[in-house]
Amino acid sequence: MRFQRTVPAVILWVAPIAAVLTVLLSVSIGAKSIPAGTVWEAVFSFNPENVDHQIIVASRLPRAVGALLIGAFLAVSGALMQGMTRNYLASPSIMGVSDGSVFLVTMFMVFAPSNGSISLIAVSMIGSALGAGLVFGLASLIPNGLSPVRLAILGTIIGTFLSGVSAAVSSYFQISQGLAFWYNARLHTINPELIKLSIPFAVVGLALAIILSKSITVLSLGDEVSAGLGAKTGLVKALAILAVVILTGVSVALAGKIAFIGLIIPHIARFLSGVDYRWSIPVSGALGALFLALCDILSRFLNYPFETPIGVVTALFGVPFFLYLIKKKGGGKHG
Repeated sequence: MRFQRTVPAVILWVAPIAAVLTVLLSVSIGAKSIPAGTVWEAVFSFNPENVDHQIIVASRLPRAVGALLIGAFLAVSGALMQGMTRNYLASPSIMGVSDGSVFLVTMFMVFAPSNGSISLIAVSMIGSALGAGLVFGLASLIPNGLSPVRLAILGTIIGTFLSGVSAAVSSYFQISQGLAFWYNARLHTINPELIKLSIPFAVVGLALAIILSKSITVLSLGDEVSAGLGAKTGLVKALAILAVVILTGVSVALAGKIAFIGLIIPHIARFLSGVDYRWSIPVSGALGALFLALCDILSRFLNYPFETPIGVVTALFGVPFFLYLIKKKGGGKHG
């Protein structure tokens, strides 16, 4: 018990320091190395005539901050989904949530390209809700459809279908080049203005996740047990889905679909902090932020001097972990 309280507390204390160091490292390295002192000057005494300052403020700093935010959002979303459904394979990328966002963003770009950034974020969140609704709605109609493996298969099928339709529509309307950002997520193209606009939505999503964390712990014990303990399971699940939709929608709007973070990180967080989601959710957020930021740094060196798409880097960790979970746990739910 002491281990499960001490370790997450240490992680949450150390995470801000690690995040600052990771941002400094991320901003300093790239096609052109920039000294840490120049980074400091660019942040606190920006000179618009200095090329290095322009690179830092316009590109590298938003990229590093965006990676931290997106990693945290996706990891928290995965923790909520796994706790709420007791499904160890639940994550935004596997359950069609991210694909729903990409699908509706594609429709948005084709039929309403002149609308602004706020509209893009809103459409992405609605797409998240669409993807989640399709997967869980169809799963509820299939015998044993909510079992982990069947739900993962269904989510993969629907996600592939939505992605295929998105690609076909973008190709037909000859805008596939412009939408490549959402199909092959690239953090270096993050819009700094979009990050600022997304913060209020993200705060709401994260606040919901923290407020619901105790109830998610109860839900993770099973519907019958949670109902016996007086939990309002329907309301908690609805609010948890809302938080997932907000956080995943914001993530996709910022950088496109990035897979496996919501799958891997919550498992690591539960291993370190136990099944109490009051600890597991914030630890997931901290670890997810650092994980994606470090993956982004690694992406610059795997095929140097060219950058490897961030989705490829996360898949290098995610695919083996996914197969390990299926082999270890089979078709049962986590307890």
